[in-house]
Formats: sequence, C-alpha cells, structure tokens
Amino acid sequence: MPILNRAAELHDQITGWRQHLHRNPELLFDVHQTAAFVKEKLAEFGCDEVVTGLGRTGVVGVIRGRLGPGKTIGLRADMDALPLSELTGKSYASTAPGKMHACGHDGHTAMLLGAAKYLAETRNFKGSVAVIFQPAEEGGGGGREMVKDGLMERFGIETVFGMHNMPGLPVGKFAIRSGPIMAATAEFVITVTGKGGHAAMPNLAVDPIVIASQVVGALQTIASRSADPLDSIVVSVTKFHAGDAFNIIPDSAELAGTVRTLRTEVNALAEKRMRTLCQGIAEAHDASITVQYNSNYPVTFNHADETAFASGVAAEIAGASNVTTDIAPLMGGEDFSYMLEARPGAFIFIGNGDSANLHNPHYDFNDEVIPHGVSYWVRLTETALSA
Repeated sequence: MPILNRAAELHDQITGWRQHLHRNPELLFDVHQTAAFVKEKLAEFGCDEVVTGLGRTGVVGVIRGRLGPGKTIGLRADMDALPLSELTGKSYASTAPGKMHACGHDGHTAMLLGAAKYLAETRNFKGSVAVIFQPAEEGGGGGREMVKDGLMERFGIETVFGMHNMPGLPVGKFAIRSGPIMAATAEFVITVTGKGGHAAMPNLAVDPIVIASQVVGALQTIASRSADPLDSIVVSVTKFHAGDAFNIIPDSAELAGTVRTLRTEVNALAEKRMRTLCQGIAEAHDASITVQYNSNYPVTFNHADETAFASGVAAEIAGASNVTTDIAPLMGGEDFSYMLEARPGAFIFIGNGDSANLHNPHYDFNDEVIPHGVSYWVRLTETALSA
C-alpha cells in the first residue's frame, strides 16, 4: 500500500496543525495549550474516549474499530519543545521567547492527529487503538510518568509503537533495528573543593581548576581504557564552571555532563570508574570532591517480533528498498524506552530529508513527511488489528 489518498488529501490541514503547534511551543510537563489543542481535535474526530491528565499533562484518545472486539495497540507521539531560541526565519516561527520545536515533536503530534482523524472516520479494524500524546520527553521522563499512571493497564494496551523523524534520512524512507536502538542516559555533577587564594601565590592555595581539568581528561579513559572496546559508551563533560576574577584562585569548581550506554552493566561500570577516578585525583591534590550520578532514561530496546512487523508495514508504505532494518544504534536518549519496558513494541525513524540536525536553532520539521507518517500509522493499526 503506498501513501493513502486520504493522507494526501489531509496534508494541508495537518500541516496547518503542525505549524500552529510550532508557533506555540511549550516545555516539559507545561504543555497545557498543546494538550488542550490535542484534546479538542480528538473530540472533534469522534474518538470514543478522550482522557487528559495522564502523566500530569498527557492525553490519550481511544478509537474502537467497527469490525468487532479485539486487542488494543498504542501509538505514541511526544508534545514538548526545547529551551532554545529559534533561528529558522520561518513565517510560523516560535512566538515564545527561548522556546522552539527543535526536535520535531510538533510534527510527531500532527501526524498522529492526522492518523487519528482517518482511523476515527474509517474504523476499518477490530479491537481498539489508543493514540498517546506524551509530555516531557526532553528530559522530564513523561513516558515514565504515563506508565506509572497506569497507561497500559487502563487502556488494555498489549503492544506499543513510536516514531521519530531523522534529519539526513531522505523523505519517504524509514530506518529501524531490533534490540537497542537508542542509548540509556545518565547525568553527573562533580564538585571539586580546594582552597582559594591569590593567583600569584598558587603554592598557598589548592587550585580546583587544575584538579577539575585533570578530572576531565581522566573521565575520557572510562571509554578508552575501562570499557570493552566492543561496548558503546560516551562520556561527555558539557559544563565547567569556576572562578570570577583574573587574579583569584577560586575555592571550588563544578563539572557536569552526560553518559550514554547501550547496556545497563556498562552504565554501572561508568559510575564506578567515575567515582574512583575522581576520588583518587582529589586525594592526590589534598582536595575534596563529590560526585552526583543520576541514571536517567533506560535503553530504548525494540522487541524482535514487533520490529519485524513495523519494518514490514514501513515497506508496504515506502517499498522494501526504502526501509533500513539494521540501522546502527544512536547514542541519543528517548523516554519511549519506558513504554517498551512495559509492553512489547518498536520505535522507528522516518526521514526528515536534508534538514538541520535535531536540537539545532535552524532545525524545522519537514511537512513533506506528513503523508508518509500518517500512512504508516494507519497501515500499522489496520494490519495489527486485522485478526
């Protein structure tokens, strides 16, 4: 089945929804306007249930098929934006200072709304589909909160599917893999406390900047010398704060950053080695050090059967030659991982074409993707709920 004629017919309307969402970005769980927009549309489409407030500000619409009882599947889109100032210059650019849809969640929400409209019109399936609109993917763990709020149990969801746009992958193409497809994430904050003093008399001080600089270098050995070379791991220091004057050695310095891994055991190794290295360097310089290490999103792990099913559906839409089934794992994090821990499912990438990268002030979701994404969701639902 190629792109649905109805998806092509709805293209302009869905694009309008997408650009409306783009103008009005909201962060984390504070997506009240977005959730209200989604709720209004789902009610307008005639969904059998529209539930709000799940996972604080999430929205779920339930559409029952006309072909009789059956199982329920879940389709998920994320709604939140990023704390970034937009530089696209588009006519529909963000009207909220310091906020923009730089990851395409506006497009994800619009495509799932388009699919919901079609499915509510046709209902050509058995059982039910739950369309899930999630807040706080960008660091807030909205997927975790929706699962904790009983998302799967309340709606009887048996399998769950997600989709994300991918810059650089041509429009009309899909990419997926079985097993780990995105990394587990962790954040760390390291505080070095030394002894401040005059910059011209460093012998009378314990310089936390010198010590923290050694820590930055030492942390790179976790990947290069502690982890198995065949294990994927990234340790990145992304903040270094210390001092306020040219001639004063400060009392303390603070580092922060992220760790990305594809296996739980490797994350545990990273934390252990980080603490050991930091303590040893601090003791060598008569300083003190604290390490806060917070494991965050787990690995996004695609289940084998559901991955094969999703890739087959994508091939029906785009043609087998336009579906990559063994994409290399990405070291970015994704809180759809919590839903995949709760139920079998699969997460797929859809091409966004030659656009700026995600989390970039010049990024914009490509509206030409919309018919492909809507067609994928519809075909997946009708196929999964055909028996």
